[in-house]
Amino acid sequence: MTCSSFRKSSYLTTLILAFTVGFMQLGLAQNGLTPTQVAKIKNVGSVYLSADGSTAAYTLSVPADPMKENALPSTHLYIMDVSSGETSPLITDMSVSGIAFRPGSTNITYLAKKEGDETNSLYELNTESGESEKLYSFERNIAGYSWAADGNHIVFRSAEPQDESESPLPYSPEVYEENLTNTWAYIQNVAMAEHEPHRIPVEGSVYDAVWSPDQQKLAVAVAPTPLVDDFYMSQKVVIIDHKTRDVVAEVDHEGKLGQITWSPDSKKLAMIAAATINDPIAGRLKIADAATGETTLLKEDFKGSFEQIEWANANTIHYLASKGVWSEFGSIKSDGSQMKAIVPTGGAILNSFAHAGNGTHVFNANTPDHPGELYLMKKGDNQPQRVTNSNPWLDQVPKGNQEAVTYTTKDGMKVEGIVIYPLDYKDGMRYPTITVVHGGPEAHYDNGWLTSYSMAGQMGAAEGFVVFYPNYRGSTGRGIEYAMSSQGDLAGAEFDDIVEGVDYLIAEGVTDEAKVGVTGGSYGGYATAWMSTKYSDRFAAGVMFVGISNNLSKWGTSDIPEELYYVHARKRIWEDYMGYLERSPIYHVDNAKTPLLIMHGKEDTRVDPGQSYELYRHIKTRTDTPVRLVLYPGEGHGNRHATARFDYNLRAMRWFNEYLKGDENQRPDTELEVEKMTIEN
Repeated sequence: MTCSSFRKSSYLTTLILAFTVGFMQLGLAQNGLTPTQVAKIKNVGSVYLSADGSTAAYTLSVPADPMKENALPSTHLYIMDVSSGETSPLITDMSVSGIAFRPGSTNITYLAKKEGDETNSLYELNTESGESEKLYSFERNIAGYSWAADGNHIVFRSAEPQDESESPLPYSPEVYEENLTNTWAYIQNVAMAEHEPHRIPVEGSVYDAVWSPDQQKLAVAVAPTPLVDDFYMSQKVVIIDHKTRDVVAEVDHEGKLGQITWSPDSKKLAMIAAATINDPIAGRLKIADAATGETTLLKEDFKGSFEQIEWANANTIHYLASKGVWSEFGSIKSDGSQMKAIVPTGGAILNSFAHAGNGTHVFNANTPDHPGELYLMKKGDNQPQRVTNSNPWLDQVPKGNQEAVTYTTKDGMKVEGIVIYPLDYKDGMRYPTITVVHGGPEAHYDNGWLTSYSMAGQMGAAEGFVVFYPNYRGSTGRGIEYAMSSQGDLAGAEFDDIVEGVDYLIAEGVTDEAKVGVTGGSYGGYATAWMSTKYSDRFAAGVMFVGISNNLSKWGTSDIPEELYYVHARKRIWEDYMGYLERSPIYHVDNAKTPLLIMHGKEDTRVDPGQSYELYRHIKTRTDTPVRLVLYPGEGHGNRHATARFDYNLRAMRWFNEYLKGDENQRPDTELEVEKMTIEN
């Protein structure tokens, strides 16, 4: 997606200089988590471990101050001595990516574009001295790389070269979806000065390339074009001979593709992939024979989804999986036998892991009380233990209780969800409720940290709201059958599940049925629009983010129409125009009585901003219902920059405070009212 800065002359002047009163006028809580605090939360990202298990590394995402600049978060690098548990910063003055331990060393390599660099280049950092030196620079940006076992060779990805021509005209139009740039893969020996890299001659756009441990072969994931739809639905894995660079095998696979990793004996590949072309996620475990490309699907009936895998030895794989609203870390034999949990469900939510040969593991994990942190589990430990605290101030912030719930729908489907209760929750009292709907729909909520700029979470609890997160049918984490149960029924039973979840909370005596709100982004925005039109009598306020309002126009303006067909609609739009229209919120606008705040990134290519324009215009023209459309220049399918996120958060919380708690139900002003302040990290 395309991102650029906001125009300071208009947006930031309004945001900073014109804001004259404090949070109290917005009704924002002083004794719980606030949007200001959310804007400064740091998160541990990727985690890494040296081969001997002595040294761990992790990235820390540090947000920019939204009152100073509308910038992306920075990605810093930290290191931890495993024996002592002590952590220290390595790189905090710039953003880095592509972190790896160099084979045969405890040194760390990373990608960065430093002062004087013309391209994103490969650097090596000495973990003892903290000094970095450039290992390799290519004529174009290095997008990603993988080390060979010798610690000298890399395979890296970079955009294919493009011919540049100058036009005599003073203006150049953009030709849509033509002259796109593929990503190519190259082999390079970084230990040899002036060595010329060798391109791997596969056609299409390369998204991953991984060395076999014996360094004789590479597994390359390639799509026929760089189109997003091909990335999702058309990637293939080919096995390349290192010396000849010929394709020696093609893996038998179709559909979505995730991680690929070699067995230690270089004979097999383990893959996280789709089971079939119609599987909505790459969440199944496949084993491929590297010589023939033949694949075996393991644990087809697994009631969860595999998120990450690593080989423990030639016959055993460590896995991280989602199971319902929980995570599980375990092991399984490469023939599918002896699957067992090492860290069972019910504890911290494990998001990713790294392991070493001595049995040490590190994890990125979160809980209802904190976002992602580094966890450590040494050999013999029963549970991983938290070793970082990136937001110590958060420990002192009161938080509402959070619990997993299960309810049964009218057609007998068991649906899981998460409920966060208000700080002052009392049994027997009913509360205004914010329903937060995830996108996808191939996604799910875990029973972990559920607060962000676009999710009310603990901010809602501080404001006296119940916050409800339903994992409606079509969600992941419960096996392939549940994930595919919503296909061919857009906005049907899947969204009925959400309404029945609200009914469950009403029946439990928790929710005030006259004060229910709904929000979500992307497919969750579609749900929000649906609840605000089709089910408008049930919802008193809505905040729709990058959502769908017209399935007919959405098909022709999205960058993933094939993904929509194969894993959602299962019917071509021209086969049932009326059916697609009837499952569109604009078709039901005459029902719309729900005050609706619509927000959208102006550069969104996944769900075109026209979807928000359409719904806004229909409601504005056909009803007297309060509606507002807020557009974010420079943002795509979700806000990434600090001020845009902060602005979204404030507007969403203000909308819910007004229409779910306010007495007069007056539409909030177009301008926010916030005193100028600095958010310290």
